[in-house]
Formats: sequence, structure tokens, C-alpha cells
Amino acid sequence: MSTADTLRSTRLALDAARDHLIGLRSPQGWWKGELQTNVTMDAEDLLLREFLGIRAKDDTAEAAHWIRSEQRADGTWATFHGGPPDLSTTVEAYTALRLAGDPVEAAHMRAARSFVRESGGIESARVFTRIWLAMFGQWPWERLPVLPPELMFLPSWFPLNVYDWACWARQTIVPLTIVSARRPVRPLPFDLAELRTGRPVPRRGGLGWDGFFHGLDRLLVRYERRPVRGLREAAIRRAAEWIVARQEADGSWGGIQPPWVYSLIALNLSGYDLDHPIMRRGLRGLDRFTIRDERGRRLEACQSPVWDTALAVNALLDAGVSHDHPAVAEAVDWLLEEEIRGPGDWAVRRPRLAPGGWAFEFDNDLYPDIDDTAEVVLALSRTGRPDARPAIGRAVRWMTGMASRDGGFAAFDADNTRTLCTKLPFCDFGAVIDPPSADVTAHVVEALAQESAPGSPELRRAVLWLLKAQEPDGSWFGRWGANHVYGTGAVVPALVAAGVRRDAACVRRAVAWLESHRNQDGGWGEDLRSYTDPAWIGRGASTPSQTAWALMALLAAGERSPVVDAGVRWLVEHQRPDGTWDEPHFTGTGFPGDFSINYHLYRLVFPVNALGRYLRACGQAP
Repeated sequence: MSTADTLRSTRLALDAARDHLIGLRSPQGWWKGELQTNVTMDAEDLLLREFLGIRAKDDTAEAAHWIRSEQRADGTWATFHGGPPDLSTTVEAYTALRLAGDPVEAAHMRAARSFVRESGGIESARVFTRIWLAMFGQWPWERLPVLPPELMFLPSWFPLNVYDWACWARQTIVPLTIVSARRPVRPLPFDLAELRTGRPVPRRGGLGWDGFFHGLDRLLVRYERRPVRGLREAAIRRAAEWIVARQEADGSWGGIQPPWVYSLIALNLSGYDLDHPIMRRGLRGLDRFTIRDERGRRLEACQSPVWDTALAVNALLDAGVSHDHPAVAEAVDWLLEEEIRGPGDWAVRRPRLAPGGWAFEFDNDLYPDIDDTAEVVLALSRTGRPDARPAIGRAVRWMTGMASRDGGFAAFDADNTRTLCTKLPFCDFGAVIDPPSADVTAHVVEALAQESAPGSPELRRAVLWLLKAQEPDGSWFGRWGANHVYGTGAVVPALVAAGVRRDAACVRRAVAWLESHRNQDGGWGEDLRSYTDPAWIGRGASTPSQTAWALMALLAAGERSPVVDAGVRWLVEHQRPDGTWDEPHFTGTGFPGDFSINYHLYRLVFPVNALGRYLRACGQAP
């Protein structure tokens, strides 16, 4: 294909993608793509409703239809498209289907059961799964790690206080302390004996911190048999008050599923009946997170309108859409209305910092996050809107004030780096602390490069942090996206925007890494297994979002090469007739290696970025 033909096809692809993106805008000016995760959301929703006595027949049937549709040919469920079978997910899905009345001898149930037993049974499932089963009498509470509500009395400077946990973990842990203390049992109409093997629960090694915390857990087990009654009840009251104070306007907790469901259960166990306004608001709020279609009923673990809208605005600007186009102008209006001006849990570590910034969700005012704030600042700054300047100023002040001591930036908190939490027997699933990451720090650097003087100390420290974080192979680890392709795709444009020369060694090493990890079809992909198996780093089926991330890094580095041209052709050739792309693979993460996300808008916004920047690099106005 000639250069002229490539440019012509690229322009046509960009125009179609731009128009499709504009067409997805809501009447209020925001964008929100589906946030797809796995069937544990739907299984746990049915279990929640069973526990509270509100499970409806139609909801159960629709959810079961969805859960069955996600089962693979081998009878298992995974946590991401094409991923390995996951024991805990399969246990929870099987339990939900039994609630729906699926016969135990049905072929799909036999296949699931066979995998569970071969993988160690319920005994080998994660702690969270066994907590759910304990609430229904399918696992003994005495065989679970203890999580005492007396944690609520630990001061913020003391190890293992609730603010040592990442925000998503602390909002889950606090209600679970009530559940752990009350140890409810509301029996199911069936038994799950067919999923038990009788084997002992696997334990971590007995040396070092693991051994210490298992010893501590044994002491807490003894305390649980005879807790100090007055202290225990006071701790439960404090935990319940903490939960109530953090319910969001939409009824959620943190705008995410885990703390939401556990908070409803904990408050119910604390005497809040279903008619209480807090409980009503919490249950009603779940409806907005519910999707119904021909495949059944499913829940989003979270919703990402602020993130999606900021990404869409930046993509449209890269596509050559004018600042005063209604799609951009109305999105800016909406983003300005979403600014958070009040305090949150972040102030525990930064008590003198004035609030500002944005959250990920529609309603999560207690937990603005640095990543969203950086992306919104970049979008607002690029539009040049004078009325956005005060919000940008507040956001930059808050964002820079949230730097950790080492100069890097995490998602929600500053200096949330104590690793003792990760050693607890309870923590066998997902990230529970929030240390600085390369992708978030890169987004902050890019925003500050747009807004700050080149020599600002915050910008210099963040750039230095990124340089130190570069992997020996030239890539960067991606915390919130898969994985090294995402991290490298974020960091290279940020470094160049901050003034790092394109011929600097760090940039050249990153370019070499990207070029060496290109697929033979011209695209890029990285399987989520790269978080747990280094052999997968930089390897995986080509996807639109990951191909776009690699192209944005290469273009920022000044590359105008056959490798870049081939990547652009991959995007053009894989575009659908309606202007978007198919992307069944998950390219986002919640907990690296444990909980993965398919952001349905990623397949569109990032290719728009890449194609627009490619045309501009070729001297063509997008």
C-alpha cells in the first residue's frame, strides 16, 4: 500500500471512529462504556439477595442465563476472556446456578463440579468465597481467618489500622469485621457437599511474617471465643457508624461492588432493616449498575463515566474536533459539574491539603482519584476554556499535594505503602495497598507538563521517579492496564511532554522494547497472565487498545517507521463497518493478576487517539 493510500484509509478510519464516538455521547454530555468483569458480580448479587430475603424469581432466572452464557466448554469460568479456569469464580457461579434451580446432574453442572473437586474443592477457594459460603452454613466460621472489629480503635499511625489499607480494601474490610464478629448463618435450601474434598485448607509458609500472622490469627481465634463484650460491641458500633458516614449519594460505597454488598450485609446484621433509608438507597442504587439484554442480567462492578468522558474528550481533540464542538463543550460542562470540593479519606494522610479533583464514577465524592484528575486536567487544559481555569488550579494543587514521599503517585492515597496488610492470612485475593505506579505517575506528569513550568519541583521529582521505575528491558509495568504495553504507552508520551529528549537512552530503550514485542500481524497485545507469569510480558493477541497504546508511545518518541505504519494498518484493517472495533480481550485491571476489566470504550477512544496523532505526525491535519 502506498503512503497516499495509507493516509487516505487512515483518515477514513479516523472519521468513522470519531463519528461513532460522538454518537455514543449521552444527552447530558458524558460517555460511559460498559465495564465488564466476571460472573462473581452476578453470583454474589444473587447470594446477597438470598441473604437479605429479597431474591426475586425473574432476577434469578436472568442472572443465571448470563452466568451460563459465560461458562466455557470445559465447564469452568475464568476471570477474563481466554484466561485460565478460576476455582473461586467457578465455585461461586456453581452456587448461584444451584440457587437458580439448575439440576446437580445437568451436564454443565457436572463439568463445573469436576473441575472444582480436581482443583481442591471449596477448601482451596479464596477466603472471600469461603466467607460467602459461611454466611449460608456451607463453611465453618471457625475455619476462616479472624478479622476483629476492634481494628477500628487503632490510630492512623499504628500498623494495620484501617487507613493502612487501600481505599477499596478498607471499605471492604470494615464491614467484613462486623460480618466476621456476628458470624451469621442463613441456610440455603441445599447443601454443597459435592464441592468439598475433606482436604485441609492450604496455608502459606510457616516462616517470617507469614508464620507470625498465622500465629496471631490463632490467638485471635481464641479471643473470638470470649471477646471483651463491651469493647466488642463498641467496635461494632464504630464500624457501623464509619460505614454509614461513607455511603454515597447513589446508595453505593465507593461506587464499587465489594464494599457495597458487604456494607449492606454488615448494616443488616447491625439492626438496619430493609426499610431503613440507608438500606433502601443502597439496594435501589444497584439497579443503575444492572444491565439487561438478550444474554441475561449482569452487574457492573463499577462505572467509569468521568474516566470515559475525559478519555473521549482527549480523543476527539486528537481527532481534530474543535474546542467549541458541542460534543467537547458539553462534556467540559459536565466535567466541571463533577468536580469534588469536599474532604475524603485521603485527608488522613494529607490533612492540610485543600480538596479538588475528580472521581472515576458518577458518585464517589469521598474518594477522588489522582488518575482521573490528571486525565480531566489534561482534557480541560487542552480546550482552553477560561471558566475551567479555577477547577484546573484546584485540581493541580490537590494532585501535586498527593505525591508520595518518593515523588511517585498512586491512585487514591499518598504513602499507602505499608505491606503488613498483605501478610495477613485474610489477604489471599487482590491488591490491598495503593503504592505509586508508573501509569498513574505518567498521567500526572503529562498533565503537569501541560499546566506547570518545566522546572517545577513536583514535575521533576515525578519524572525522576519514572526514570527509576523503568524495567531492565526498557518497559514500564502497568498497574491499571495490561500491562507493560500500557505502562510503556503511558510513560513515553509523558516523558517527552515533560521535556525528555526523544533520543534519550530511556526513550530509545522503550522504543526498542515495543518494536521487539510487536506481533507478526502488525499489532500489539499483552495477555493478563503477564501479571503472574513473566513469560507473557509483551505477549498476547493483538487488540485495538493495546495497539493504540504502543503507537502513541512510538509516535511520541518521534518514530515514523514501517513498524508504526504496520500498526496503523492493523487498526484500519480491523475496524468494523460502524467505525468501532471488536475487543473481547480484557485490557484493564482492578487487581493485577486477580481481577480484570474489559472497558468497552477502550477499543474506540485509544485508536482515535493513535490515528489522529499518526496523521498529525505525517503532516496531515486530522
